[in-house]
Amino acid sequence: MTQDQHAILFGLGAVALWSTVATAFKVALNWMSPLELMWLASLVSWGLMGALVIKRGHLTQALNQGWRTAAWAGLMNPVAYYLVLFAAYDRLPGQEAMALNYTWALAMAFLAVPILGQRLTRLDIVAGLIAYAGVWVIATRGAVFDVAFADPLGVVFALASTLLWALYWLLNAKDKREPLVGQWQNFSVGVPVLTLLLLLGPGMNWHGWPALGAGVYVGLFEMGIAFILWQLAVHKVSRTAKVSNLIFLSPPISLLLLHVIVGEPILPSTLIGLVLILAGLGVQQRQKSPSPSVHS
Repeated sequence: MTQDQHAILFGLGAVALWSTVATAFKVALNWMSPLELMWLASLVSWGLMGALVIKRGHLTQALNQGWRTAAWAGLMNPVAYYLVLFAAYDRLPGQEAMALNYTWALAMAFLAVPILGQRLTRLDIVAGLIAYAGVWVIATRGAVFDVAFADPLGVVFALASTLLWALYWLLNAKDKREPLVGQWQNFSVGVPVLTLLLLLGPGMNWHGWPALGAGVYVGLFEMGIAFILWQLAVHKVSRTAKVSNLIFLSPPISLLLLHVIVGEPILPSTLIGLVLILAGLGVQQRQKSPSPSVHS
């Protein structure tokens, strides 16, 4: 098996896991608040990444350098990003939150103009118009001439999560930390902050074993193993586009799982909006290599 074939297998593994997370979020949020889920999942992910940092012999490096970056990066990811994302999933059907979250790559292209001094191309503008037309279809649930959104705050949370994620990766463009070390340091900053917020807010409550299992699953697979598989795929592949396009497999699988497991009826507006969003992303990818990290 060639190195590229190994990379594609790693990429498919990451996409398969990311395809389950919209369902996992909705299942877990049936029992827990977004803050409780965020704390449990972050704690699990922090433990997994810490074990891998130690296994790879990077603990000394992780303890001695990179904390200045981690101080602000950890507040953005995991704290701000996932709290806003989980709040969106708590208010919206999983299919809508998932589809809206896929516009983060377009948000990155637009934010790169003021932050990195990049210029928008015609294809960027066309891609944005197509994708955000899809956002409008989903947000209005097909009533495109009606501005009375079913849950405007949920839509705001979903779109805010895309801005936070895009901003996080743009600000990390010059981050020289090893990816796994950087993620572990970020979570080392984020977990104490989330613990304090939890103690000051709803407190730590026991919701039963199914709730615990759902939270552990989110931490292990969405924040942990999927990230590691994707990093392996990106680092091994000869050309990033060979694995980056795999992410387009995730939304249809996510919709199917939400329908079968959660019981969400698939709304025609979600299908139309998602097609427009993916079409916009496809137009954007025709001209440039995507960011080395993607998300569900």
